[in-house]
Amino acid sequence: MTVKLDFEECLKDSPRFRASIELVEAEVSELETRLEKLLKLGNGLLESGRHYLAASRAFIVGICDLAHLGPPEPMMAECLDKFTQSLSHKLDSHAELLDATQHTLQQQIQTLVKEGLRGFREARRDFWKGAESLEAALIHNAEVPRRRAQEAEEAGAALKIARAGYRGRALDYALQINVIEDKRKFDIMEFVLRLVEAQATHFQQGHEELSQLAQYRKELGGQLHRLVLNSAREKRDMEQRHVLLKQKELGGEEPEPSLREGSGGLVMEGHLFKRASNAFKTWSRRWFTIQSNQLVYQKKYKDPVTVVVDDLRLCTVKLCPDSERRFCFEVVSPSKSCLLQADTERLVQLWVSAVQSSIATAFSQARLDGSPRGPGQGSGHLAMGSAATLGSGGSTRGREPGGVGHVAAQVQSVDGNAQCCDCREPAPEWASINLGVTLCIQCSGIHRSLGVHFSKVRSLTLDSWEPELVKLMCQLGNVVMNQIYEARVEAMAVKKPGPSCSRQEKEAWIHAKYVEKKFLTKLPEIRGRRGGRGPPKGQPPVPPKPGNIRPRPGSFRSKPEPTSDDLGSLHPGALLFRAAGHPPSLPTMADALAHGADVNWVNGAQENATPLIQATAANSLLACEFLLQNGANVNQADNHGRGPLHHATILGHTGLACLFLKRGADLGARDSEGRDPLTIAMETANADIVTLLRLAKMREAEAAQGQAGDETYLDIFRDFSLMASDDPEKLSRRSHDLHTL
Repeated sequence: MTVKLDFEECLKDSPRFRASIELVEAEVSELETRLEKLLKLGNGLLESGRHYLAASRAFIVGICDLAHLGPPEPMMAECLDKFTQSLSHKLDSHAELLDATQHTLQQQIQTLVKEGLRGFREARRDFWKGAESLEAALIHNAEVPRRRAQEAEEAGAALKIARAGYRGRALDYALQINVIEDKRKFDIMEFVLRLVEAQATHFQQGHEELSQLAQYRKELGGQLHRLVLNSAREKRDMEQRHVLLKQKELGGEEPEPSLREGSGGLVMEGHLFKRASNAFKTWSRRWFTIQSNQLVYQKKYKDPVTVVVDDLRLCTVKLCPDSERRFCFEVVSPSKSCLLQADTERLVQLWVSAVQSSIATAFSQARLDGSPRGPGQGSGHLAMGSAATLGSGGSTRGREPGGVGHVAAQVQSVDGNAQCCDCREPAPEWASINLGVTLCIQCSGIHRSLGVHFSKVRSLTLDSWEPELVKLMCQLGNVVMNQIYEARVEAMAVKKPGPSCSRQEKEAWIHAKYVEKKFLTKLPEIRGRRGGRGPPKGQPPVPPKPGNIRPRPGSFRSKPEPTSDDLGSLHPGALLFRAAGHPPSLPTMADALAHGADVNWVNGAQENATPLIQATAANSLLACEFLLQNGANVNQADNHGRGPLHHATILGHTGLACLFLKRGADLGARDSEGRDPLTIAMETANADIVTLLRLAKMREAEAAQGQAGDETYLDIFRDFSLMASDDPEKLSRRSHDLHTL
């Protein structure tokens, strides 16, 4: 815009003034268009700049991630740290440049468009409105006839007013035009100047930032040169090794599994084929390892380790020339056998020798230690046993410091438990948890071979122990159980094997004692029928006493145990049922089971209650644990549809509820009134049981979704188990406001 108007010309309203006005308006319109375009381009520049900053910062994060890949390397970490820090500073400077550009656009250009041109547009509108009024007044004044003096006078007055208004607006318009002319010049120049200053500041900061790294860049270049030379030498060495190994492989030489001496004994590892124990007998290739007196395998490196043999001293290894597949050998333990296949005959011999050497090393180490412990004890998670999940019979927390020795000492301190129950070898460190006896390592292997329906073997030093199971072992023990299973040994003049006897002699004795039950006392004829679902013929049912069943919520009530004379006439199942009542008698229960009592015997005269329900009504944690260890069904219900968990909930026995939940009680089972245990717990306002049931339901839901779950559940159940075993009176609290749970 180059036109600058004279105020006198605007008063004359000459054609030259009108032409100047039109030229100015055209230039101002073009100026407005270009300023708006500049604003749009500036906003695009700012948006692109911010995208660039975001992408650059993400790029810097990617560079930083390289520093955390693999083991830390000081030189690389220092390089990445310095350069990413420098890049971050330059990006910060770039962000300041964008902010300055945005501020300048808003303060100079946007202000010029919105405020400066707005005044011009208003003055233009008023000017042309006054010009139209003046034109209309001039025409009207010219058209008035001479004879109409009054009208002529009025037209002249109107013309005078219109001319005055027009001249005032013309002067205002000329002023706005001249102001825009000057403002346009210094606003645009100031905008450019500020923009250049911001750019100068940005690039100056970048130059200073890079100058600080000049010396480091020079040093790093020298280090990189040396690294390239070293890498070239390593590459040459690897290529030579590659050629040698390739020639060796093509020559048909077999790769041998590694066999070395480790901190826990011999260590050997390699691939073997393993035959599954299912009906299909499928073969799978797995990575096997002999370490810490154990044989284990896994499919992938991060997969959990599967233990094939927990203690190599309990097994033997032999070749299998009769197998359909070649290169097979078998590892046989008392509880199971595992058929394995190597790739070549040479590898078979190596694996068999490695297993035999590990067995010999384990026994040698045990003799040096002065105890039958194997080298696997306490040397890693394989020897510790896995933590049990909710619903299993294991501990909810792994072995704790000092816990193993405490369990062994506590169990061995019971009368008769300082020697093996079957061969009298001192310091036994194994136990049968369903029989409640201690065993030496050789007898424990024989017990394992009987099957878990006869004996469940657990190590006093290698496995985890629940507090209720420890107390159960202390309540029974070798003396009590031998009074049952060896009652007629002296009368039959049978010789019991000693510690130095052969394995065959011990095996024959244990089989006769626990499987054939040759040394039990004979029961009266009326007790000859075993394991029935009710009293035998000729024996009247035990009449129920009034008040045994409570009204809703209601639960079975335990009856006092009859006298010994009454017990002598009972069927074994009824004897077990009575002995589980209040007060429970574990020796009598063990005697009944030894004589063939069905652990899930149903008392039809008392609402189809089982011994486990009877023990629940008596609030006996040990009796329930004993029955569960001997195969009692934790979900078997009475004729009201109530299982042990229902009864424990109704009676408020929190410790028993915790025990049943750990042993897999059904949370969704409903009684004949349609109530599940949680509903009953809410009705009885038992805060602790409600908490346990809700936690169990949460864990059950997470397990259904394939989630591992939080170990807090296991800790809480363990705490309840400890409290139920040690301080049962603390579990009697109630809550009348369960909404706070």
